[in-house]
Amino acid sequence: MARIPQNVIDEIREKSNIVEVIGQYVQLKKAGKNYVGLCPFHEEKTPSFSVAEDKQIFHCFGCGRGGNVFGFVEELEGLTFPEAVAKVAEIEQIPFADEYKLNTTTQVGNSPQQALIKLHEKAKEVYHHMLVNTAAGQLALDYLLERGLTQELIDEFEIGFAPNERQFLQQVFANEKVDSTLLVQSGLFVERENGELADRFYQRIMFPIHDVKGKTIGFSGRILITPDYPGENQPKYLNSPETELFNKRQVLFNFDKARPVIRKENTVFLFEGFMDVIAAWQSGVKNGIASMGTSLTSQQIAIIERVAGEIVISYDGDNAGLKATDRAIALLDEHSNLDLAILQLPEKLDPDEYVQKYGSEAFYELAYHGRETVFGFKMAYLRQNRNLSNEKEQLDYVTDLLQELAKVDSLLAQDRYLTQIATEFHLSRETLQQQLSEFKQKRRQEATKAPRHNIATEDAPQFDSQEVKSSAITQRPNRPLTQVERGEQLILYRLFNDSSLLSRLQQAELVFIHDEYQTIYFMYENFIESFGNFSLPDFLDYLTETAVKNKVIEIAYLNVPQDSSEEEIKSILRLFQKARIAEKINQKKFMQQEASQLGNMQQALELAVEIIDLTKQLQQA
Repeated sequence: MARIPQNVIDEIREKSNIVEVIGQYVQLKKAGKNYVGLCPFHEEKTPSFSVAEDKQIFHCFGCGRGGNVFGFVEELEGLTFPEAVAKVAEIEQIPFADEYKLNTTTQVGNSPQQALIKLHEKAKEVYHHMLVNTAAGQLALDYLLERGLTQELIDEFEIGFAPNERQFLQQVFANEKVDSTLLVQSGLFVERENGELADRFYQRIMFPIHDVKGKTIGFSGRILITPDYPGENQPKYLNSPETELFNKRQVLFNFDKARPVIRKENTVFLFEGFMDVIAAWQSGVKNGIASMGTSLTSQQIAIIERVAGEIVISYDGDNAGLKATDRAIALLDEHSNLDLAILQLPEKLDPDEYVQKYGSEAFYELAYHGRETVFGFKMAYLRQNRNLSNEKEQLDYVTDLLQELAKVDSLLAQDRYLTQIATEFHLSRETLQQQLSEFKQKRRQEATKAPRHNIATEDAPQFDSQEVKSSAITQRPNRPLTQVERGEQLILYRLFNDSSLLSRLQQAELVFIHDEYQTIYFMYENFIESFGNFSLPDFLDYLTETAVKNKVIEIAYLNVPQDSSEEEIKSILRLFQKARIAEKINQKKFMQQEASQLGNMQQALELAVEIIDLTKQLQQA
């Protein structure tokens, strides 16, 4: 176990590209010379997260967090600095000696969360072994194979089987002498009234649930009905309970596997069930995910929004699936800026059934070339249970359609659908257009009265179960910067881009007006003295205070002309001199006021003379 040498750290930093690394976690788009996206550290709807490729740093203008490539991975993944270095090397495929890798895993396995993950990983291995290698799992294996799964798919998703024995898994961990308190915390067991533990999952096909890193954090078990086990009064699916690892509101099945494809295609398919996801995967649609047996949550939407620009809802084709699709549309419309499309399956089939009936190629073709618009779905959905030969129901239907059409941004789509509605119901297109305009105006008025709902920050999902340190977030002040502060920031910006300026400022005996900028300047001098050359990513590693780092990054992001001049430096130095004189004048005025109140007229007179002299100096400066 060896400490990572500085030259190795420097090499990894220099060979890595911060845009490529952050792009693994955040959907970035080019904006000028930088890249922007939704900040992964706080909830937002408008991108304020920026990555500067030329400077190799990131900064969020919303929450103030920023740093270099190591800092990003360290904060987001909840890693130590050595672990972050190893992670960046892994992402960028930069050679990294095993002796240093050992250093990155020290003590990690001793944390409570890691201990729980180890339990789940062990349980997954045991369940999978029971399914594919034992007589007890043969009926479950036959069932899956009959459903169209292959052995390759079963291994890919590490599907397992929990036998009909309440002490099976408990005995496995008893043999390994695992602490009973940890077993209770895992959620893998239930505690009986007498204090004994019993397996939570039995007679179930087991689907492991992973976090974004691919670590097992929970299970969903599907009941296996057999002649010997009818499964009466048992739920079809049983999920792990809420634990320190598992929060079903923030978990998406298959997200760890699907994320690279989602990022590549900028699209995610949302399914209802695990078998649908697996069937889609088998068909070549590998960017499919599913929520955990409940309606889509705002937290899950926030996770999706960070890696995709479009979501395709592909729920079951039956009435329950259509209602779930309508609810998902409403939730996404309220909480998200994602583009929406709908994949409606015929014959009330679910995706898994469709693949079984028509084959993988047919499903792939439908998934990529058979999508509907949200309004197209609404036209069919709102038509249900209506007698459109009845005049009133017909007019009610058209009114509902126009209210939905008012939500459509595309003028081309609005024009097409208006023509379609007018033709079908023999209505005047001009009248429909007028009614649509009224609905759009009403929506605009409501939007000004009630601001769009944002997901609460405390509910915002994280990419790791560890808490992000609150001290790392510095809120930006709302007040505008003073002229002096702008000058202080500009001087530091010039230093960051031209270290030869330092000697010029040292000769001028530069002193900043505000302590925070003086601190940065002092740290800058020390860094140059220690390392000679200046590198912004290196400087960020050198700094220890998060608030100072964030201020440095804020300065590095200044939008100013790149070239400096001697006149600019002189102008800023004069500005500082005036500010110091003005500060002295204010101090003297305060002292003069106190002297007058105490009746010390002599001192008040002397201070008045000093104020006059300082005022002349200010005018001449």
